[in-house]
Amino acid sequence: MAQPGDAEHFRRLQLVIDAALAHLDLEELLAELLTRIRDVLETDTAAILLRDEERDDLVARAAVGLEKEVEQGVRIPIGRGFAGRVAAERGPVVLDDVDHADVLNPILREEGIKSLLGVPLIFANNVLGVLHVGTLEPRRFTPDDVELLELVANRVSIAISHARLFASERRARERLELVQMVTDVALAHLELDPLLAELLGRIREILEADTAAVLLLDEEAQELVARAAVGIEEEAEQAVRIPMGAGFAGRVAAERRAIRLDDLDQAEVLNPVLRENGIQSLLGVPLIGGDNVLGVLHVGTLEPRIFSPADEELLQLVAARVALAIEKARVHDEIVRLDQLKLNFVAVASHELRTPATSVYGITATLREHGDQLSEEARHELEEVLWEQANRLRRLIEQLLDLSRLDARAVPIERQPVVLHELVREVAAGVESKAEVRVEIAEELEVSADPLALERIFSNLVGNAVRYGEPPIVVRAASLDTYLRVSVEDEGKGVSPELVPRLFERFERGSVGQGSGLGLSIAQAYARAHGGDLIYDPRGNGGARFELILPRG
Repeated sequence: MAQPGDAEHFRRLQLVIDAALAHLDLEELLAELLTRIRDVLETDTAAILLRDEERDDLVARAAVGLEKEVEQGVRIPIGRGFAGRVAAERGPVVLDDVDHADVLNPILREEGIKSLLGVPLIFANNVLGVLHVGTLEPRRFTPDDVELLELVANRVSIAISHARLFASERRARERLELVQMVTDVALAHLELDPLLAELLGRIREILEADTAAVLLLDEEAQELVARAAVGIEEEAEQAVRIPMGAGFAGRVAAERRAIRLDDLDQAEVLNPVLRENGIQSLLGVPLIGGDNVLGVLHVGTLEPRIFSPADEELLQLVAARVALAIEKARVHDEIVRLDQLKLNFVAVASHELRTPATSVYGITATLREHGDQLSEEARHELEEVLWEQANRLRRLIEQLLDLSRLDARAVPIERQPVVLHELVREVAAGVESKAEVRVEIAEELEVSADPLALERIFSNLVGNAVRYGEPPIVVRAASLDTYLRVSVEDEGKGVSPELVPRLFERFERGSVGQGSGLGLSIAQAYARAHGGDLIYDPRGNGGARFELILPRG
């Protein structure tokens, strides 16, 4: 037992504490200090509980003689029990007889502790925790014992503060190194898909999570679409869609803030893939570029986990880099796309225009130099071919101009009320064929659309049915909910199954090899510019059936 004026005890303790101040690792520091404190005060146990500021309670952090206290993660509310009183009253508390005292921690009684002395750990007027010692035999702790433990506690508080500062600086450095890992990937990759695949692998490693995923915002639909995932690959494979503001990811995007779900079973989660894969906890942050939400980045664990403020801060730092990388990748993809479009345009201009242009030039040259020597019949035949090739040249130029404007997204869709029956009848009358086209559309049916774009779409569909199909050719319309579905069908051979997957690709002309192969691609682009679509519906009984889907309003 420490005695008043025991200079040797104090000297030994002072040496230990000064040595401990040189330790910067908190775990090593506490283990070393508690052993020396127990020896100097001649007690059987010594323990330190540190304050968890987020939950405002005390957590057993280190102990000698009471190792169970730490192993079981004992927590004591501030103000309750022995340690809680020490912290709340900010002063020493002595329990000479534990058996008859208010002690919340069951381990103290289980281990047979009879007497306790505890003092607060205070630094810069903040309670950091509690230091207490105990004996297995009843003991009356003296004022000198209390004074000595308070002196020790003062030095321990300084040491803990220094160790925490060092740990904070180390974590900050490690965070920067981890963020740099992400930045290096972001700078090295330009294409979006390989970029996201590499980034998510590193993000999962950095946050020590089991899953990581990126959902990107579809601005037109106002939905988040799963674009890449590791650990829950099905999320991206199924292209899961989450409405803005709904569910976990939808809230993260709409509220533009980090959201943590400690227990998925008790939370509103729309994405079924998360539950199917047994995800227990989630942390998500928005991806923001400039002032725009680009999407959501989230990580998850298969075991319950409470993500810390440090985890949240780190994921937000990473998300800022990911958002920059996504914007850069999108710019790169757009540049690549435009370059490819230029190449395509040059290719079609040199290939598709060459035949009619050569014919027009050759026939014109023949008529110019030898026209007066030709028979009336030969001259008439050349003029017919000249007209046909000039008309083909005109259509090609119109298609190429349409294509270039659609690629540049420079086609203004000027909506106005269009009487559908009247427009289709005019298109059918203008087709260069005597084939009958039946228009089975109610005369009063209207749609809000760009009439020029509709004329281009139906000219292509009806023209194809006349050229490649067989009568009867029928145009029908049906109104379903907020969409209008207009079908153009014929009774010909239909589209060959091997061509169907490539039907709307540019320059695809099939086995007949007629036309430029641009018409259907342009028609579909016009349909999508209206917020609709153009699809091919294979018919089991032969014939071809195309369906134009348009929003009514």
